[in-house]
Amino acid sequence: MANEIEEYVKYDEQFITNCRGMRLFTCQWTPIKEEPKALIFICHGYAMECSITMKSTAIRLAEAGFAVYGIDYEGHGKSSGCTAFVDNFDHIVHDCSNHFTSICEREEYRRKMRYLLGESMGGAVALLLHRMKPEFWDGAVLSAPMCKIADDMKPPLPAILLMKAVCKVVPTWKAVVMHQDIVKIAFKEEKIRHQVRENQYCYKGAPRLKTCYELLRVSSNLEESLQDVTFPFLVLHGGEDRVTDKQASQKLYDVASSSDKTLKLYPGMWHGLLYGEPLENTDVVFKDIIGWLEERTALGNSRLEEEQKLRNDESLKQEETTPPTI
Repeated sequence: MANEIEEYVKYDEQFITNCRGMRLFTCQWTPIKEEPKALIFICHGYAMECSITMKSTAIRLAEAGFAVYGIDYEGHGKSSGCTAFVDNFDHIVHDCSNHFTSICEREEYRRKMRYLLGESMGGAVALLLHRMKPEFWDGAVLSAPMCKIADDMKPPLPAILLMKAVCKVVPTWKAVVMHQDIVKIAFKEEKIRHQVRENQYCYKGAPRLKTCYELLRVSSNLEESLQDVTFPFLVLHGGEDRVTDKQASQKLYDVASSSDKTLKLYPGMWHGLLYGEPLENTDVVFKDIIGWLEERTALGNSRLEEEQKLRNDESLKQEETTPPTI
């Protein structure tokens, strides 16, 4: 386990083993001088990782008083597995759910509010975590979520059908004809592009066939079921995003069943809102994120109140059905 302490934030990392016997990298940033206001769980994007590219995001949140936890998915970052290969998106969701839930169930955290923060493909992970346990999460921040892949990034239908057939035979083959320089179109700041390209834990090659199919499958499924979203969320999207579709974020806001939902569209900004924009733009985005989190944390924990009510109701029912002792 690595341990690093800054002035206000403590950083730790360790490996865990999932149910398929794979070693997964996990990390955390916690405030040093105060008890965490709430817990935030990072879901990173495709071909990315947590400890380097998401570090600035995590430190901002930890300095604001939140405990932040991340995990590199199978085949991503420092975790084991075929690089950038998503054989089954459900595996990613289950790995995140198991790890995040284990943290929430720690004695010191059981009464803390729980938020997800998903970026791009991680936004899809966050929405699917909510689908798994609709009452478990107190809310989510979704940055350019992959509810729909932008049309100019999506292959034509004949190519998708061919991909579906071929990936059953050679799932890890690289779809070179579908390869685009995502780094170039996702991050506005050249220095950030350089950092991502220099990061050995970020995948820059052509996507694998089964990965392409899984991303298309999941995004299409989410797009058709956005009305099932019920938890509080803040969705953020850049007006000039060419990777994920901002109209899907608008649709999420319009059709989600959540009573507490907020949409922020940032004119002129690109896909990488959390760390790909000029500092003045990033400051605006994080002011919105931290403000949203603090406002809901200050309002109290309705999830805990509901859980306590259920426990009280169950206790009363048990008392009513228990025969009196003589």
